[in-house]
Amino acid sequence: MGADDGPTPDDRPALDETIHHPTRLAVAAFLSACDEAEFAAVRDGCQVSDSVLSKTSSALEAAGYLTARKGYVGKRPRTWLSLTPAGRHALDGHIAALQNIAVAAREVGARGQAERAGQARQ
Repeated sequence: MGADDGPTPDDRPALDETIHHPTRLAVAAFLSACDEAEFAAVRDGCQVSDSVLSKTSSALEAAGYLTARKGYVGKRPRTWLSLTPAGRHALDGHIAALQNIAVAAREVGARGQAERAGQARQ
């Protein structure tokens, strides 16, 4: 392989099994747009229930992708969620892997179209 052949499979971003789950992906995407968000804002933005967001945030936190900060606003308890640098990196890599898949599909489609066009001319 030459230097211009592009990245090898080991160099390419890979889909992240933890982030890949639709709800985890939605939460990570939501949090990627802000430094920190209140639990209720994430819940509403991702259109999930409290229990689903709690379970999802626990899974992301266990993976080191999310942190939860608890505190109070007045006398009311609140939880704020944020992506860790590892979480942002995982999300970016996951998105890059999806983009690579789409690019590969377009290339295959373009080759197929060219082959079909060549066969039609014969």
